[in-house]
Amino acid sequence: MAQPRISAYLPPDIDPTKAALAFGRRALPKLNEELQSPELLTQQRALMALCDLVHDPEKVYQAIALGFLDSLKTLLGHQDQTVRQKATEVLSVMASHSIGREGLIQSGVISALAGLLDDPVDICRKNIHQTFDMLAKLPQGAGGVLRAGLIPPLVLKLNTELDEIQELILDTLSNCLRVEVSEALEAGAVTVLKEKLSHPSAAIRSKAAWVLLEISSHAEGKMAMCNEEVIPVLLNLLEDTQPEVQENSAGALMFALVTPQGRSSAMGAEAIPPLLTLVAEETSKARLNAIKTLTLLAELPEGRQTLLDHRDTLLRCLDDPSEAVQRAAEIAITVIDWKPFCSRDLF
Repeated sequence: MAQPRISAYLPPDIDPTKAALAFGRRALPKLNEELQSPELLTQQRALMALCDLVHDPEKVYQAIALGFLDSLKTLLGHQDQTVRQKATEVLSVMASHSIGREGLIQSGVISALAGLLDDPVDICRKNIHQTFDMLAKLPQGAGGVLRAGLIPPLVLKLNTELDEIQELILDTLSNCLRVEVSEALEAGAVTVLKEKLSHPSAAIRSKAAWVLLEISSHAEGKMAMCNEEVIPVLLNLLEDTQPEVQENSAGALMFALVTPQGRSSAMGAEAIPPLLTLVAEETSKARLNAIKTLTLLAELPEGRQTLLDHRDTLLRCLDDPSEAVQRAAEIAITVIDWKPFCSRDLF
């Protein structure tokens, strides 16, 4: 006769590494209580469960309203690496939602995360840099990173961090330096970024060029680009095999060459041939930036003289499907064809 037995195994939908969720509205408050528990295992299980929940924007909204961010900020200083890892993961996931970003910025999480820049656990550092990257996409987030004094240490971390984390740092810097550039310049950002232009990773080369573009959009950044002799290195990248690297390098050159010193440096480095090569490539992503850069060089007598022999290359751009490219080519041709006014031309 069959006998009833209770299996020793847990049901297949029960994960012993995660805290069991309370029913209904009690679920999140119960987890918040467990995050503050003195028992390590209870905290770890609560964080595991919370990591799953915060993928839902509605749960993120509720968690912020219930004060989870204060609990998470406290856990960032925990001595257990699993607790730190999962706490930073929760914040990183929350930062992927609009409501989460606003909550993190207002609660001062940026300053709290700054204490983990030297954390020995790679995944913890990756999580905090992912969070910085997401927050810096908002103007108030970029301002928060600047106010926290994070720009100098982020620049220095480019020399020591893993490649995947360097990419996140460069993304964060590109958004922050659009707002303010002085701290980065004082920290030697241009020198560090110049070295990254020769990095084996195409993603890092491309992102470094983009950060230099943001730097050179400021007057003091343009001077630093010239003083650190970055322009010749950017010109070499115009021949890079990756279109994104070419495009961002041409964009950085376009901003740097606004100054007379920048144009002089570019002419000395024979900038026109590689720029014309990009213009001639009809599918080049860098075509627009290259045309605008050539227009700046055409303002110099020697640049105009050289480009007069290559008007046909620019004339072909008038048939480009992009209206922006067409307009840029028209302006470039006008500048190249310009002749100095002479009084005797009146007679």
